Amino acid sequence: MIDMSKIAEHMEVVGSDGEHVGTIDSVDSTRLKLTKQDPASGGQHRYLPFGAIARIEENVVHLSIPASEARGMTETRGNDPV
Repeated sequence: MIDMSKIAEHMEVVGSDGEHVGTIDSVDSTRLKLTKQDPASGGQHRYLPFGAIARIEENVVHLSIPASEARGMTETRGNDPV
């Protein structure tokens, strides 16, 4: 089981292929919120479900899916404060 308390702001998120997916802005009860300032974000906050996390190592969150799939499954919320 993943210890979610080890996840912190500014940690890098990478796909199972090692490619950069984003940088953590915050964590809520069921998902990771990625920063909108990260070049991979497209200028919007993006969210990934906890179920996509494989492990946490050396300040990096590793996903169980490749980066391209993670980018495709991220959701955006139009009502996020700017």
